[in-house]
Amino acid sequence: MPTLNHEYIKIAAEETKYGKGQYFRSLPKSTFNAFTPEVLGLGDISREGSYIQALAAVFDLEGFTAFCNQVDSHLVLPEFLTRYLEWLFTTLREKFKEGEDGKRVKLWSDLPFFTKFLGDGLMFLWDTTPMLRGGPIRNIVITSFDITREYCKIFLPEIRRHVSNPPHRLRCGIARGQVVSVGNQGDYVGSCINIAARLQKLASLSFAVSRRGLDFSTPIPHTFFQRIVLKRVALRGIGADELVYVLSEEFDNLTPDDRASFIEVTEDS
Repeated sequence: MPTLNHEYIKIAAEETKYGKGQYFRSLPKSTFNAFTPEVLGLGDISREGSYIQALAAVFDLEGFTAFCNQVDSHLVLPEFLTRYLEWLFTTLREKFKEGEDGKRVKLWSDLPFFTKFLGDGLMFLWDTTPMLRGGPIRNIVITSFDITREYCKIFLPEIRRHVSNPPHRLRCGIARGQVVSVGNQGDYVGSCINIAARLQKLASLSFAVSRRGLDFSTPIPHTFFQRIVLKRVALRGIGADELVYVLSEEFDNLTPDDRASFIEVTEDS
């Protein structure tokens, strides 16, 4: 949604009704009447939505609120976001690049078809329909995990040379499912988006993946899949018995109270 820069003019209020020296802010009638759902920039909201099989990844900057509350944050926020978004998109792009063939780039997986800025995070959506085999989808998960680690190892030390108190960790939640477009594909809704958003702030974990539609149980030659464990957990507004992949080292470092909210997955469960 674009910023609405309305130009208000003060108009004196009726003195006998409101008292002396009272004013109202006013807008032209055309501007006032134009405040409709169209300002959302979604296009024709009444049109039938199109369904897409998708994978959603929600990245969230932990500590972003504290960063924004520092003294004169308006002087550091633009620089941080500029550097952060440039780093994130460049890293994502380069990790999907296998090589080049003439004027074309060969990819390990498709790029996201939709991206949305969430204030303190970003949402990416991938169309999984053309990904007939699991390889490209697994590459998205691995790449997303690598990005959360490289934020701490690569981006954070660099950005600390430019701004004070930057967000100290990048979290990510991933889920697969069906999304439906809103308007002229100006936005998308779907349970997998909600699940990904819930997972990125699950306990004090930094990375979590919904098991639904993502089977990592078969041996896969990548160290990432040796670092994850499957747990059952309740997700607010989603379900009381959701299967979720989490990092074993992060799970082991949870407080006893946080670990108690997870249930072990056994052959009998």
